[in-house]
Amino acid sequence: MAKVTVDGIEVEVPNGSSVLQAAEAAGKEIPRFCYHERLSVAGNCRMCLVEIEKMPPKPVASCGQPVADGMVIHTDTEMVRRGRRGVMEFLLINHPLDCPICDQGGECDLQDEAVSYGRDDSRYDEAKRSVAQPDWGPLVKTTMTRCIHCTRCIRFTTEVAGVAELGAMSRGESTEVGTYVQKALSSELSGNIIDLCPVGALTSKPYAFTARPWELRKTDSVDVLDAVGANIRVDTRGAEVLRILPRMNDDVNEEWLGDKSRFAVDGLKRRRLDRPWLRENGKLRAASWEEAFAAIASRMKAVTPDRLGAVAGDLCDVESLLALKEFFTAIGSENMDCRQDGAVFDASRRSFYLFNTTIAGIEEADAVLIIGSNPRHEAPVLNARIRKRWLAGGFAAGVIGVPHALTYPAEQVGVGPDAVKALIEGTHPFAKVLEAATKPMIILGAGVLARPDGAAIHAAAWQLALKYNMLSPEWHGFNVLHHAAARTGALDIRFLPGANGKTTRQMLQGGVDVLWLQGADEIDVSALSEKTFVIYQGHHGDAGAARADVILPGAAYTEKDGTYVNTEGRVQTGLLAVKPPGDAREDWRIIRALSAYMGHALRYDTLQELRAHLAVSYPIFAADARFHRFAGTDMSAPAGDGNAMSGAPFEPVLENYYRTDVISRASPTMAACVAAHAPAAAAEAAE
Repeated sequence: MAKVTVDGIEVEVPNGSSVLQAAEAAGKEIPRFCYHERLSVAGNCRMCLVEIEKMPPKPVASCGQPVADGMVIHTDTEMVRRGRRGVMEFLLINHPLDCPICDQGGECDLQDEAVSYGRDDSRYDEAKRSVAQPDWGPLVKTTMTRCIHCTRCIRFTTEVAGVAELGAMSRGESTEVGTYVQKALSSELSGNIIDLCPVGALTSKPYAFTARPWELRKTDSVDVLDAVGANIRVDTRGAEVLRILPRMNDDVNEEWLGDKSRFAVDGLKRRRLDRPWLRENGKLRAASWEEAFAAIASRMKAVTPDRLGAVAGDLCDVESLLALKEFFTAIGSENMDCRQDGAVFDASRRSFYLFNTTIAGIEEADAVLIIGSNPRHEAPVLNARIRKRWLAGGFAAGVIGVPHALTYPAEQVGVGPDAVKALIEGTHPFAKVLEAATKPMIILGAGVLARPDGAAIHAAAWQLALKYNMLSPEWHGFNVLHHAAARTGALDIRFLPGANGKTTRQMLQGGVDVLWLQGADEIDVSALSEKTFVIYQGHHGDAGAARADVILPGAAYTEKDGTYVNTEGRVQTGLLAVKPPGDAREDWRIIRALSAYMGHALRYDTLQELRAHLAVSYPIFAADARFHRFAGTDMSAPAGDGNAMSGAPFEPVLENYYRTDVISRASPTMAACVAAHAPAAAAEAAE
């Protein structure tokens, strides 16, 4: 540790820290534009000037100056103030005076620092430079005349996103930031450069000229468009969600957010179900809640409980899942399943289906084997964490599955189960990498568990974890990477077939006469018999609603208080930002009302009572329950014969990153991304 003095305040900071970090530790604010704690140091803007005793008598850029023991730093001397005013004056020489029409207005670092550290007038009378505005695709709007060449966007795409598409061309005043050859940004994390840009050079194209920040109401929530559970902020005006931004959580998403989670927000107001619907004579008509409940009750009472079934979708909150489970239990049915992809595997223990290493724990690993997963599409923020670990050095990655482009070097170990068998037998060269690692980990894609041999692959992956010392009291290297936000929570409350219950596949193949789809839109509805009475409860008109006989309009994740469990088992809560449209209601309330209508009233009337019951029934949801990483001490394997794997290769589970759920499929912005990156897929969707 180095002991330094900042404006008379003595602090201790780790060796290798910068002067800027030491000043922050002392509680001193240092202005900056180019510096960012999660990016490499560039030293471009020179705004972070300080004065250091016993050094040449000139201001020093604090972001790039390492501390030394006994160093005395001054952050507010006359020399420092003059230097900062000069730097700000130079930055504003070519910056346009267009704050009234700039979307960054009100949350602009340049505005704030010009007021705090700049001059009160301008001495520049010459012509300002003008820069052409490149087209970077449907997400990021460029106004490069405002660019101050901080290079944050370049460093982010190169270092964090791992897609080196941006760079600086020319030099001096003629410097331009661009993609060299005009093209749309292809990273799934490209929207983060909007947050990083300290000026209005990069703004959100879909959000352009929509609102000012002081007009918005801000609500904390959790993203549900993948299973990482990124912490987000929902900005609303009136009854409309206008934008979604990331919140900082070092254990989950740091401060990044995937493009789908950020920009699919416009899908929340399209294709919405805002009233009950009832099918009569082959056509849907608007109905009242009373009519919908009466139709459901008459059909459910007309069949035996073993002919009733429920399938839960990927965006459901735990509260609605618990209500549906207890409703079906009350009427005597064991036919319920949260695995709408048809996966059948051993979920008797949490460590069998969680990302046990934890997302933050990836930074401790020294080797990873990815089986049947593409983290870049299934969990872009988690993929960035893997890249971060690779950049730190001493890390090896291997992939088993159809080859795809990751953002870090990875050895192609194989394409299917044959490679898994070779590693178990120790005959593959990558086996030596795993043997030499002290903290190796496996990432098993949840998509491979939906294969007919999913249980066998699950057991074989666990066998690999045992063989290569991935399970110990200090380390748990077995991980399942889910891509559905509701899956982990549903497994935690055992939303699964009972002893005599039917799985999703069995229900779709005629195993039930009445099927309740709780936001389940990824199932193959064409497999359902025409005689099956389908009840769809959800918030968007998609595949499930198109097949339904009764539609119950529910609430999207921004329209209710809901609990979600991410892929690592972390329990998080999202808050209501706007109310559901029209006659739509929170999902658990719909089920509670129907249960009372049918004479099987559930035991709770308020959300608080439901959550109290949830915490008692499943202690991991208790308010005082703490998230922790499992120790790999229980070596007992999941059910399944690892030798029963087929020879079929591991195919990608997501056909297109931008359209994976009802919200993103309803989003015009996501459709524009598909058109920009996969024209053939866009044409097919249009047809």
